[in-house]
Amino acid sequence: MGPPPKPTGPRINDRIKVPKVRLIGPDGDNHGVVDIETALRVAEQIGLDLVEISPNSDPPVCKVLDFGKYKYELQKKASAAKKKQKTQDVKEIKMRPNIDTHDYETKMKAMTRFIEAGDKVKVTLRFRGREMAHQELGLELLKRVEGDMAEIAKVESHPRLEGRQMTMVLVPK
Repeated sequence: MGPPPKPTGPRINDRIKVPKVRLIGPDGDNHGVVDIETALRVAEQIGLDLVEISPNSDPPVCKVLDFGKYKYELQKKASAAKKKQKTQDVKEIKMRPNIDTHDYETKMKAMTRFIEAGDKVKVTLRFRGREMAHQELGLELLKRVEGDMAEIAKVESHPRLEGRQMTMVLVPK
């Protein structure tokens, strides 16, 4: 069997292997630089743990606190940060080359809403039957979309034909 797994996170109590540390009390008061035995004794008298807060400073900074509570606070901070992150989704808007003006305006409103929410928008233009003979109409429509969205979005991938559909991707500016 190999060596025991290396513990992750800050070193605590007897795992701190340096001769002198800068000691911070449980209420945040600085006790200055003391030897490790004194720091451990102080922590033991209070009934809390000695936790290495800043291991890379010289001497390392250790604080007297409840390690379980400290780990819980760190976990809470991490989950709060994760909650605030916004993932970018790809929303798809489907159109036809001979779309009516009102339908076009409705699609543009939806697109604007998606872009303002911070999502990418994939515009798919579907050609059916004889519409394939007039692909320039589809390209014109996608250029119109690009022009109308120019203020709030930029084109990530320009219009390209894939089989019977033409696609273009817009991203927020």
